[in-house]
Amino acid sequence: MKTFKRMLKDESGFGVVEIVLIIIVIVALIIIFRDEIMSLVTKAFGTITEKTNDIVNT
Repeated sequence: MKTFKRMLKDESGFGVVEIVLIIIVIVALIIIFRDEIMSLVTKAFGTITEKTNDIVNT
């Protein structure tokens, strides 16, 4: 946490405005592609569950 605070105070790197803009872009992308992300996560967990059941039942 101290490193993050130090980074925010350091003027040689990213400023607070740049960090906020990056966060806004990431959140916007998550909102735009929410359905695709949920589908991908659902498929991944389905595969994990299936493979786990195969291992347990063997």
